Amino acid sequence: MEWAFSGEVIEWRGPAPFFYVPMPADDADDLKEAARGLIYWGQIAVTVTIGDTTFETAVFPREGTYLVPLKDVVRGEEQLELGDVVDVRLVLGSSKRPVSRR
Repeated sequence: MEWAFSGEVIEWRGPAPFFYVPMPADDADDLKEAARGLIYWGQIAVTVTIGDTTFETAVFPREGTYLVPLKDVVRGEEQLELGDVVDVRLVLGSSKRPVSRR
């Protein structure tokens, strides 16, 4: 399964700042349904493409949606900053945990 959406780069501060792109709520609901049985501690393994960069990560629930973490290397490669609006392509699963539907 695949989702494509645009979202704003946001910051969530813990001990250190972390950057994310929230999924639209409707897409998050669809992802949760599609990932049923694949959710581990609330997280879902995904493969994400932003610009020319593709990476594996896990999205996690927060405030009624899922947050797509933006690793420092991804932000650097794509020159992303807080407040930028980015196009995201998200595929359920990763090379470590491929998803098969039978």
